[in-house]
Amino acid sequence: MRPINHHSKAFSELSRFLAIDSSIPGEFQGLSSSTRYLQPGDLFIALPGSKAHGATFIDNAITSGAVAVLTDPAGAQIIGERLPLIVHPNPRSVAADIASWFYGRPFSAMMSVGITGTNGKTTTASLLYQLWRLQQRDVGMIGTVGINIGSDFYPASFTTPEGTELQAIAAAMRERALSHLVMEVSSHALANNRAVGAHFELVAFTNLTQDHLDFHGSMENYFAAKSSLFTGEYANRALVNIDDTWGRILYEKAEIPTESISRDDKDADWHYTSIHPINGGYEVAIRGIGGILIEGTVPLVGAHNLDNTLLAVALGVSTGLDHLAVGRDLEKLVGAPGRLERVDIGQNFLALVDFAHTPDAVSRVLAAVREITPGRVIALLGCGGDRDAGKRPLMGDALVTGSDLAIFTSDNPRSEDPELILAHMLNGKSANEKISIEVDRRGAIAIAVSEAVQGDTVIILGKGHESGQEINGVKHPFEDRIELARAIERLG
Repeated sequence: MRPINHHSKAFSELSRFLAIDSSIPGEFQGLSSSTRYLQPGDLFIALPGSKAHGATFIDNAITSGAVAVLTDPAGAQIIGERLPLIVHPNPRSVAADIASWFYGRPFSAMMSVGITGTNGKTTTASLLYQLWRLQQRDVGMIGTVGINIGSDFYPASFTTPEGTELQAIAAAMRERALSHLVMEVSSHALANNRAVGAHFELVAFTNLTQDHLDFHGSMENYFAAKSSLFTGEYANRALVNIDDTWGRILYEKAEIPTESISRDDKDADWHYTSIHPINGGYEVAIRGIGGILIEGTVPLVGAHNLDNTLLAVALGVSTGLDHLAVGRDLEKLVGAPGRLERVDIGQNFLALVDFAHTPDAVSRVLAAVREITPGRVIALLGCGGDRDAGKRPLMGDALVTGSDLAIFTSDNPRSEDPELILAHMLNGKSANEKISIEVDRRGAIAIAVSEAVQGDTVIILGKGHESGQEINGVKHPFEDRIELARAIERLG
């Protein structure tokens, strides 16, 4: 996805921007670090990867019409003389900034908001997007579920796209005259410099719980990646959830002007003064910066959604929305796709799908479901392969603790043995009246549905909106919402 109209750049301009010598003549029309997105006349940025160097795809780049390559010394050796080369010691550190420069710093042309944290990014971004649209803003959104440009939707592969694609998307939004952009910013993107060159008016922090330690190595490294967003390099000001332990640390160390949000702490800049549960949601009153009062009905369940809503409201008002209108608009909000999403085809029990895939998220979501379930909570969960294995037993514990019937199954096993993943999750537990084990996810969903009676809730956790299941390197069509609906139909 690129803007339709943009100017080319001379290679001499790029050399000056990078402060390196290069004698490549002519100009380039665009750029990408992925051969899938290259177009004729482009600069190919060949980056070292965890499995292969981008330079090994040089033949694909030539076929796609690349006119030159920016890469590191190792990539230059692979490419040889097949295309003109610009050699940089660390191209990953500059790729996104080159794209931002090439497209004329598109983030700065919009009211841009970046949201980071382990859980809640997608829902908070979705709620803010809705609040903006309800007050007639022309808005865009980039995140886990996909990319919205106004009312148009495009699927996405990553929570935060690669830097070259990210800047092109933002430039396309600017070309469409969008005034506001909200984006989920992942820790992987920050650690890998994908967000370099993106500058936000406002950034926000939801929480930090165990996830991605296979990549970051420790919670301290994970936090360091997240907290790098809260600097002048990336943002002008910030909002931070201080109910979270790591959030409190971030609030105290943030290098930019920062406001606090809290569900209960009345000293926070943004907090609830009252929360009254009602059927399917809450009647709330929010006290904001400067003493403003926002009252309305939140049509979402669960304490975690109170946190998401509070942050979205604070972001909305902080980006210029009328606070009285926000209060009126709260009742019109809906959850993000695959987040406590209902599957209803006339059955006499509640059926839900949710993306929860960390121990904390599983606990929070099951607690929310418990609040609205008069009968049993029947919950199904798997863990992804080739990802943080240390969280697997914690997720298994959260599943058992939060449900009346815990069904252990597969998620995306990827290259791992799904039976081994289940053994990690079970951590010594065995099947009994509270625990069922079925490695086949479709079969496990059928078990969950067959156990449900009137008043129960069946909730399928882990994949949410995802439309595939990756097994041994092959992504098979699989969507929890569809499989759950089919299982209910077969039962009926």
